[in-house]
Amino acid sequence: MSYAYDDQNIFAKILRGEIPNTTVLETEHSLAFRDLYPQAPTHVLAIPKGPYVSYDHFASEASEAEIVDYTRAIAEVCRMEGVALTAGDGFRMISNAGPNGVQDVPHLHVHILGGRPLGRMLAKA
Repeated sequence: MSYAYDDQNIFAKILRGEIPNTTVLETEHSLAFRDLYPQAPTHVLAIPKGPYVSYDHFASEASEAEIVDYTRAIAEVCRMEGVALTAGDGFRMISNAGPNGVQDVPHLHVHILGGRPLGRMLAKA
């Protein structure tokens, strides 16, 4: 299967500077910014700068440098936001993929949520 990347998605436009954002952290290969509609006191989106649709796409095709940078950027955002286990009470990290995962933007992104108890991830079946 090939991954079809839409370079007109909102995160691609943010990366090109066409849409403003509230940057939390920017690195060589990653950008983290505040969600426009936060679902928790801490709600930051972290995206790789490369054209990756989902985490499986990123994990299979990104360079070692991109993978390390993105992973470390997420850890740094957690530390900066005070939700890392070394400084806070924890967080939830969510990445949706495809229609069944209810992915709204076809660019890999993780939601970093924290600052309050978040409840169960999914309702019990």
